[in-house]
Amino acid sequence: MVKKKPPRLIAEMARKIRAYRELKSRPRDSQKYALDYDTMRRPHTGKMLPVMAWQDVRRESRLFSLLAGMRLFGVGRLFTRKSWLEDHAEPSYWQITKVKVDYTAENMDHGKAWGILTYKGKQENEVKEVNKVMYHDWRLVPKHIEQQFRDFEPLPEPPVRYVPYPPLLRAMMLAQHKKAYGSILTEEPALPLKTDVLFRKDYFLKQEQERQREAGTEV
Repeated sequence: MVKKKPPRLIAEMARKIRAYRELKSRPRDSQKYALDYDTMRRPHTGKMLPVMAWQDVRRESRLFSLLAGMRLFGVGRLFTRKSWLEDHAEPSYWQITKVKVDYTAENMDHGKAWGILTYKGKQENEVKEVNKVMYHDWRLVPKHIEQQFRDFEPLPEPPVRYVPYPPLLRAMMLAQHKKAYGSILTEEPALPLKTDVLFRKDYFLKQEQERQREAGTEV
């Protein structure tokens, strides 16, 4: 006599089979991010890249296009991005610690990479997966500049001068502004932590006279 499996076990097996089939049918990155450089469209989705990206796509490289031609797939080397070089004076880069190559991709120029991110001169403490590896603006940091990138010391954080108002007080201020001016306050109100106070000359004169009066030395 064949023993029947419990309905719960059958449902669990069916769920695992569906998940496995979905995983197997999911396109690889080499398929998902493939690009027809003549039409600037991705064959898998049919979507066209933004026109502003065309210049970088034709002139710059994806991260794995650089890693594929390097010894040990670039592990240990520093990689930055064109957008970081243009937007920030401080060095921003990834130091690659691990690479998982998609060997089914043509030229092995797809996969996943992990590393330590230094953004605007501040290094993070943990290894994490490199994002946006499919973007066409990656650049290898030359060996003779690596130490210059690493030796950069970020400026100290400026002191906090303003803090948000407590929720109730903030709501009261917004309501008062709307009642007085008939419009919503466009700037978020902030509470200054330091206030500069200007005193007139007669203030100090009155203070001195008050001290003399208390000491009984006023003439």
